Amino acid sequence: MTDLIRKGALFLMSQKCYDNYFLEHDFLDIPCFKALLSKGLGLAIIAGSVLVKVPQVLKILNNKSGEGINILGVMLDLLAITFHMSYSFMNGYPFSAWGDSTFLAFQTVAIAVLVLYFSGRKVQSVIFLLAYAVFLYVLNSGLTPMKALITIQSCNIPILLVGKLSQAFTNFKAGSTGQLSAATCFMMFAGSVARIFTSIQETGDQMMIITFCFSTFANGVIVAQLLYYWNKPSGAQDAKVKAKKPKSKKVD
Repeated sequence: MTDLIRKGALFLMSQKCYDNYFLEHDFLDIPCFKALLSKGLGLAIIAGSVLVKVPQVLKILNNKSGEGINILGVMLDLLAITFHMSYSFMNGYPFSAWGDSTFLAFQTVAIAVLVLYFSGRKVQSVIFLLAYAVFLYVLNSGLTPMKALITIQSCNIPILLVGKLSQAFTNFKAGSTGQLSAATCFMMFAGSVARIFTSIQETGDQMMIITFCFSTFANGVIVAQLLYYWNKPSGAQDAKVKAKKPKSKKVD
């Protein structure tokens, strides 16, 4: 039992921190506390990422519609997630520092496919799925030079901003957030905030830290819109309500 606890503890902390906490009982070691907090946050983010976009997927499936979801924004979001995942994986960073990108990528692919499918572009949805699988293999199989991965990772900030802000512009034009899932958007915002801290602690990679700062800003804009448009109906719902209203008869 003791050996099992030790293995579990060493999964979350270094040998030095394990000795500090369990042998010397030094619970005020700040560097060890920050490292443990970062590891715990990273694993919590990964656990949350397994389901973070599921509410969005279910909302599209239940309504059989991707109304209000900007497909360009989804594609750019997927591109940024994939670049980050491949860059981190090929650099050998700890899985706790980037593992959520894996689950986010697959869920974002599902959203893109569903939006294409329900908009009548069924063939394009299949082609997109196959093309993404090939793209993923090329990035993570060693075929792509590290210099190229560094370059595309540096492009993540403009990609993120264009992707998220194009969705924000779609929301603004519609006066509604359409089929956007509030649960997904709030979790994405919270995750990007936490990732700033975990990136500082576990990688020290300035490019990743700055990227997550911009990601937090962009996700924050979407969350602000969700709160602002909370009780406002989507364009389609508004049109249905107007259509149901009986026309007033003219009285002579």
